[in-house]
Amino acid sequence: MLRLCRSALTIMLLAASTGWAWAQTDKAAGDGQRLLPAPTQITPSARIDPQRFGNAPDAAFGAYQRGLYVTAFNLAKPRAEEGDDAAQTLIAEIYARGLGIRRDPEQAANWYRRAAEQGNPEAQFQYALLLIDGTYVEKDEDQAYALMEDAANAGNTFAQFNFAQMLLDRHQGADGLERAIGFYEEAAQAGLADAQYAMAQVYADGAGSRQKDDAAARLWLARAAHQNYDTAQLELGTWLVLGRGGDADAVAGFGWLKRAAQGGNIAAANRLAKLYRAGIGTEPDVIAGAAWYVLARRAGLVDPEMDVFLEGLTDEERRDAIAQANRLR
Repeated sequence: MLRLCRSALTIMLLAASTGWAWAQTDKAAGDGQRLLPAPTQITPSARIDPQRFGNAPDAAFGAYQRGLYVTAFNLAKPRAEEGDDAAQTLIAEIYARGLGIRRDPEQAANWYRRAAEQGNPEAQFQYALLLIDGTYVEKDEDQAYALMEDAANAGNTFAQFNFAQMLLDRHQGADGLERAIGFYEEAAQAGLADAQYAMAQVYADGAGSRQKDDAAARLWLARAAHQNYDTAQLELGTWLVLGRGGDADAVAGFGWLKRAAQGGNIAAANRLAKLYRAGIGTEPDVIAGAAWYVLARRAGLVDPEMDVFLEGLTDEERRDAIAQANRLR
């Protein structure tokens, strides 16, 4: 699965008066690592859109929506065999997810292919992913690229995001970047959190023809963060504490970092520990700060500054912190 190539948004806080700073190590060690599974996936499972079945209510889709998957399958199968691309896509979805019937990825691939050949955008997107993966069909990245582009141009949000990534991979010059940003923006406006985070990076870095605009970047971070995109929550919390892209709000920043940490983001756990230690956005609590760092440390993040902090605690404080960390798991 292609992933967004995230440019570094490393933020350093040099605040000797408060006795704390963001450590570079929390970004390097924590990026891409989680304490718990991510709340969202990079390419969520395609949702069945009733508009694909025309304006009139469709019995097969209605049964699917009510969880009557076998009924939906039986109603859609004859139409699929007659060449109805919407029914073919619905059948493929049922096979792919094993809804009411035995999961059969090869049958799913077959029906996605047939629907994709007829120009169904959702099927084009799903079959392109199968071609990239190469497990159930022969790997063909060129065909996947073409299908993903068709689906993206037809307005499939997930295809727009994935095609933007493919553009960056294949066309690393200014033209490829500009096209990718266009597709990211379309997907972001449609509400895809991954694309919203990408647009935050675009404005934070001043990528392509877009001028650097921290205020716009912060707005996109907020939109992604509200959808539980933990990396956006991490960045938004950091920006709020620092006052980047708008007024500083340490309390709100603390809240977003805590939310990201509770969702499993290691870097957020480390930064939250520092806020607790320094009493920024919350009352000072060295035990809570130590507990969150212990949790991050167990997950593989090493921050020398926080190691020194732990070493400076009393034996009793360390025991209390470890006990609290155990409850946080």
